[in-house]
Amino acid sequence: MQAPIPTPPLALVPPAALPHNLEAEAALLGALMIDNRLVEDVQLKLGAQHFFEPLHGRVYEAILKLVDRRMTATPVTLKPLFDADPEMMAIGGTSYLATLTEQSAALIAARDFAQQIYDLALLREMIRVGRDMATNAFDTASGVEPLAQIEAAELALYKVAEAGEVAGSVKTFGQATRLAIDMADRAMKSGGHLSGYTTGLDALNAKIGGLHDSDLVILAGRPAMGKTALATNIAFSAAQRYLRDKADGVEQSSGAGVAFFSLEMSADQLATRVLAEQSGVNSEALRMGKISQSEFNSLARAAGQLTELPLFIDDTPALTIAALRTRARRLKRQRGIGIIVVDYLQLLQGSARASNENRVQEISEITRGLKTLAKELQVPVLALSQLSRAVENREDKRPQLADLRESGTIEQDADIVLFVYREEYYHALKQPDEEDVEKYAKWRERAEKLHGLAEVIVAKQRHGSTGTVPLTFHKTTTKFSDRAQDAYLPERYA
Repeated sequence: MQAPIPTPPLALVPPAALPHNLEAEAALLGALMIDNRLVEDVQLKLGAQHFFEPLHGRVYEAILKLVDRRMTATPVTLKPLFDADPEMMAIGGTSYLATLTEQSAALIAARDFAQQIYDLALLREMIRVGRDMATNAFDTASGVEPLAQIEAAELALYKVAEAGEVAGSVKTFGQATRLAIDMADRAMKSGGHLSGYTTGLDALNAKIGGLHDSDLVILAGRPAMGKTALATNIAFSAAQRYLRDKADGVEQSSGAGVAFFSLEMSADQLATRVLAEQSGVNSEALRMGKISQSEFNSLARAAGQLTELPLFIDDTPALTIAALRTRARRLKRQRGIGIIVVDYLQLLQGSARASNENRVQEISEITRGLKTLAKELQVPVLALSQLSRAVENREDKRPQLADLRESGTIEQDADIVLFVYREEYYHALKQPDEEDVEKYAKWRERAEKLHGLAEVIVAKQRHGSTGTVPLTFHKTTTKFSDRAQDAYLPERYA
C-alpha cells in the first residue's frame, strides 16, 4: 500500500477554514513532474493563483516556466529553484519535491485534480468578494455610494465567473467552419439576405445581412436626421421578431431581446415613440394629448400587444462605460438579451483618468469598451453617434467617415458605420420667398419629390460592400420603412 502524499504542515495554512484540498494539489504537481505533457491539458484553465497553498502555486509556476523553455520539469531540475525557499526548508527541504512523484496513480486523475483545484479557488474567490462587500457596506463614511458599490460587486462576481475561461476563446478551424456554415444556413432560410438579427428593414438587411454577434455598429447623423428613430425601429423589430418566433416555436430566431441604454431620452419618451410607430398616431399629437377617442383606442390596443415585448430600457443619465458594461452583463444574465443599443456614445463617460486627460482619449476608451463588450457578451452593439458641424459647411450635406465627431477611433473600432441622411430636411431650410414665383415653384417641385425620402449610407462594412440604402421616413410617426415604389425615387436613384 502506497504511503499518503505528504502536504505542508498546518502552520503554512491560513487559520480560516476556506475550501481547499491540499492532497489534490500535491497529487497534481506530482503527476505534472512525472509526465510534463499533462501541462498542456491544465495550464489554459489553471494558474498558480488557484492553489490554496502558496508553495504549491510557486512549484506549479516553476514547472510551467521550465516546460515553456522546453526543459524537463522534474524534482532534480526544480531543486535549484527552491534550495533557498524558506517554506520549502520548513517542511524538510527539496526532498519534498521527490515525495510528490511517488503517487504514480495520480496520472490517471490529473485533469480531475486540476478541475477540483480550480473550482475550490472559485469558491474562495466568491467568499473574498462577499467579505469585501460586507466590509464596504459597513463603511458609512460620507463618500460612500451604495449603487456604485453594488455595481463594483457585480463586476467582481462577473470576473469570478469569467476567470480562467481562456480555452473558450480558442476554436479549431473545424469549429469555426461549422459556425460559418450555420450562419450561411440561417441566411439561406431567411430568404437569402439575413444572417444576423433583423433590422426590420428588408433593404438594410440585404445590404449588411442584419446585425451580427460581436459587431460594433455605429449609427451616426446630424441632429434631426432620425438616428434615434431608426435605432428605436431596429430595436422594436428585433424584439418583436423574437417574441413572434418564440410563440411559433422557431429555434433559430432572427430576432432577439434588446437592451436600450437611452442617455438622452427618458424611458416614457422612447415608449411614446414606439407606440406612435405601431398605432399610427401622430407622435406630436400624442405628446400634446390632441388625439381622438379612436386614436386613443388604437394606442391602447398597441400598448396591450407590446406588454410582453423583450425590450428593456435603461434611461440612467451620465453612465460611465464601466457601469454600462456591468448593467449589460446583468441583463444578459438575467434577461438573455441579444442586442445592445446605446443612444448615444458621446453622452457616455470614460474613467476618471481618461476624462482628466482629453476628450479624444475618453471617446477612444468608450468605443474600445463597447467593442470589447460586444465580443465579451457575443452580441451586436448598436451605438449612436453625433457628427461634427463640418457637414453643414459643405454644399453636399451627405456625411463622410471624416465627420465622425471627436475621435478617429470610432471609425477604427467599428465593424459597420451607418449614416442617416434626409435631404428633405436641408431642402426645407432653402425655401425661397413665395413672391419669386418661378424659384418657389422649382423649390416646391423638388420638395414634393424629396418628401419622406431618407438614406442610410453604409460607409464602412467589414463583412461586405459599402453603398446607399434608400428608405422612407414617416415624419408624423417617426418611423422608417422600405421604399415602396421606385417611381418616386429622387433623380440620383432614377
